[in-house]
Amino acid sequence: MSLDVSIRKHMGAFDLSVDLSAGSGVVGLLGASGCGKTLTMRCIAGIEEPDEGRIVVNGRVFFDSTAGVNLSPQERKTALLFQNYMLFPNFTVEENVAAGIPRATPAEERRCIVERELSRFDVISFAKRYPHQLSGGQQQRVALARMLAANPCILMLDEPFSALDSHLKMMLEQNLSSLFDAFEGTIVYVSHDIDEALRFCDSIAVMERGHIVEVDEGREIVDEPHSKAALKLSGCKNVVDVTRTGDHAVFSPQWGVTLHVPGAVPADVAALGVRASYLERASAPGENVFRMRVDRVSDSRFERSAQLAFLDREPGAEPEANDREMHFLHQHLFWRVTYRDEGGLPKTGEELLVRIPSEKLYLVSE
Repeated sequence: MSLDVSIRKHMGAFDLSVDLSAGSGVVGLLGASGCGKTLTMRCIAGIEEPDEGRIVVNGRVFFDSTAGVNLSPQERKTALLFQNYMLFPNFTVEENVAAGIPRATPAEERRCIVERELSRFDVISFAKRYPHQLSGGQQQRVALARMLAANPCILMLDEPFSALDSHLKMMLEQNLSSLFDAFEGTIVYVSHDIDEALRFCDSIAVMERGHIVEVDEGREIVDEPHSKAALKLSGCKNVVDVTRTGDHAVFSPQWGVTLHVPGAVPADVAALGVRASYLERASAPGENVFRMRVDRVSDSRFERSAQLAFLDREPGAEPEANDREMHFLHQHLFWRVTYRDEGGLPKTGEELLVRIPSEKLYLVSE
């Protein structure tokens, strides 16, 4: 089982240019809204037509602009699950599940397929109900049953949990585990949530502005990101542009400070990142120790988040007048402190020394 995509599509001011190969298992498309994730899936499914390129699934050519091949969505036999599940409102549950089964399938075989999938997702007791009579979780299970009943060559899921609260989301994730266990082919999973992608995906393709900028295993994306997009999507709250000022030093115009790093700084370094939980309260000056002011704090269940302002910004770091308002929004350093932290919780207006650990810095060149 395999997926090979190499497509280009121009849509107004947006250009999609995707090159992706995947085998059996779950490949995630991770990116912010509007980066081209859903458009890529729609091209694979045949809902959208690329301007040029090639799409091959399990050795079968779905699209080839050079050879003039463009199979219809029905010919491709893909299963695409959208955020709202798209069940037929005038069909019962069993009729919805049967909708994707080929019409030539004998009646008894069709009945067995429907019953099997309804049982797999524990919705057989709702077989005669209509979608509006079901909860959101039940509707999702029906949609998943319909996907497998159609015996597709590839599964594609477009942010299936985006509209759910955290408790329901956790419960429904078990439904997807059942789906993935039952399907042996390639699965494409679209998400903007790194934790969700880590739970489900064998590999993750990071997308930004219509391009795939990085493909790797989930832990590698988190622990060793190679792009600014991966840094942000992995949950890193402190990501700033930097310039190289020495073999082991970079300067951040946004923060107005120079930071030292243990390894050699690449000549093409473009950005730096440090996770908010890695920052440390310091008792004395030292390397990467800065005098900070706590401008704002906010509390959650287990931790306090603080926005820190650098008090000793280097000369020449101020932005142009017409860019000052936006610059101000990004010049703070974000710090997360658990309630059990021995150093105490930061308070609004407090001035303190904060260390940015050099060994915890990420440097990327894209």
